[in-house]
Amino acid sequence: MDKTNKQLVIDGFREFAAGNVEVLRTLLHENFIEHSPGNPSGRDEFIEFITTAPVAGAHLDLGRVIAEDDHVVVHYRMTPEGDERGIAVVDIWRLVDGQIMEHWDVVQPVPEADQIPNGMF
Repeated sequence: MDKTNKQLVIDGFREFAAGNVEVLRTLLHENFIEHSPGNPSGRDEFIEFITTAPVAGAHLDLGRVIAEDDHVVVHYRMTPEGDERGIAVVDIWRLVDGQIMEHWDVVQPVPEADQIPNGMF
């Protein structure tokens, strides 16, 4: 049975969060398109870039996953070493035939708790 796009992204997220960057070789389409400023497009170029990016060594705490048709949205806290509050991240992935074809993101440092009385997650 084929996995749903949502489950593919969840499984890939968990593998990546556990330190397995190589999971991206099967998850990302060869012609992967990146929409985040400063990040390269292309599967191999993106993987080379991401292995040295802060996300690769950060603790990733999955908050929620929303899926509709070929899009999967992931909301999580990224906590790089030495950053107590962390960063709120929303990734938007578009999948084609079981692989991620495109990526967008929204990234925001988590402010002091008194600035977010209802929390960010």
